[in-house]
Amino acid sequence: MTIKRINPEARWSDAVIHNQTLYYTGVPENLDAEAYEQTGNVLAQIDEVLKAQGSDKTQLIDATIFLADGDDFAAMNRAWDEWVVAGHAPVRCTVQAKLMNPAYKVEIKIIAAV
Repeated sequence: MTIKRINPEARWSDAVIHNQTLYYTGVPENLDAEAYEQTGNVLAQIDEVLKAQGSDKTQLIDATIFLADGDDFAAMNRAWDEWVVAGHAPVRCTVQAKLMNPAYKVEIKIIAAV
């Protein structure tokens, strides 16, 4: 059994690959931005991680989106809808949760084939 950890640190790895499946959680870097922009920032990170592993967003299997404020659901969906590839949408759920960094409006966890 091979588990590939990408940029492992003491508490986490940037991503993990096992059985040709990639696991990744993205958080925004643009902490002063609104939910739409933060979502776009995280989705761009997902694109970069997938590309680096020879995959892309058409290979998404599952996405879990965590919103700090449920009122940001429409803004997050607008960014998501502009990004996701028609006919290749993953299973997805969105939950409202208290995020550990109060500047985060969104976190996105994905599983994708690589």
